[in-house]
Amino acid sequence: MNYIFISPQFPHTYWQFCDRLKQAGVRVLGIGDAPYDSLEGPLKQALTEYYRVNSLEDYGEVYRAVAYFAFRYGKPDWLESNNEYWLEQDARLRTDFHITTGIQEAEIGAWKHKASMKPVYRAAHIPTARCHSVSTQDAAEAFIASVGGYPVIAKPDVGVGAANTWKLENDAQLRAFFLEKPDVPYLIEEFVEGDICSYDAITDAHCAPLFESMTVWPPSIADIVNQDLDLSYYTAPDVPDALRTLGRAALQAFGVRSRFVHLEFFRLKKARPGLGNVGDFVALEVNMRPAGGYTPDMMNFAHSTDVYRIFADMVTQDRRRLPDSGDHHYCVYASRKDSHRYLHSHEEILARYGDRIVMCERMPELMWETMGCQMYTAHAYSLREVQEFIAFIHERSGEN
Repeated sequence: MNYIFISPQFPHTYWQFCDRLKQAGVRVLGIGDAPYDSLEGPLKQALTEYYRVNSLEDYGEVYRAVAYFAFRYGKPDWLESNNEYWLEQDARLRTDFHITTGIQEAEIGAWKHKASMKPVYRAAHIPTARCHSVSTQDAAEAFIASVGGYPVIAKPDVGVGAANTWKLENDAQLRAFFLEKPDVPYLIEEFVEGDICSYDAITDAHCAPLFESMTVWPPSIADIVNQDLDLSYYTAPDVPDALRTLGRAALQAFGVRSRFVHLEFFRLKKARPGLGNVGDFVALEVNMRPAGGYTPDMMNFAHSTDVYRIFADMVTQDRRRLPDSGDHHYCVYASRKDSHRYLHSHEEILARYGDRIVMCERMPELMWETMGCQMYTAHAYSLREVQEFIAFIHERSGEN
């Protein structure tokens, strides 16, 4: 089996996908724009061959890399990046090379365009926030009135993370948005007050979950970016039944076959007419790739499992071979930004939580705005421990 992995070096923990695939007997072929010498040792060992392109943005160059692998090793069986940014290019490459194990170019729209997700949710009877595809200011004002007024969220129809997202709270901000927004399709969506909870799953060829997990993200990534806040989030020991039901319905509605996916929901903090009561889940958007950053590793720590191996078994056998460990707890992430001053030093953090910390490192500069500059990830055995860990990491000094 030939598996082409696009950009296998980012995030750097993705070498584990390649490693488990190799252990499962797969020939893993990498295409990336990083120099070969910069790849980590475990990734080099997992790859049969690596083809460096000058730019992954250059479709012709990436196409030629896939063609080379096809010529040398035979027809590719799989092609994936597991990266939001490259999903459309992945689909185009699969279509051009007749790789049928993933979504095709003609079908990718409902996975990438937020406006296209809404009808799929509604058809599956999954509650979701109402939205308006931005046209004129008058039409936007009419939509805002129809959902009860401000605040509303304006965001690109296709986007990664919370880039270029606006929270609009009055007419003046709406006018400023229309003057300053980038020249790309935008949505205006009713504001929903709630925590973001993700339903994360690895699915088989019939859209059934082989693995399920929930991660809670307070506050939102949009707030992290726009208000320069510190990030914290945690993976929970289990998935609430209500979220599990909606998540599985979304897998079927979107036809999520043979993938690692990250589906985002609001858990309402305030009742919203037409959506639900406090504690209910409301669909936000689908992301047809693993959760960002090192969250797959947090799932491993929280569930005492190996999601990379579960993924490899899905690819090779369309089933899960690794049994449930029965050992489930919290795994919590908290990060710091260099621009802030904190009360507790790095050494104090290690002294207090050293036996609980499972990951501690500087984040890649590309991720500083959202994921922070220095991260700490730890085991926790109650929600109170989660909250205490976050408070200790984030407590600011009086010099701020």
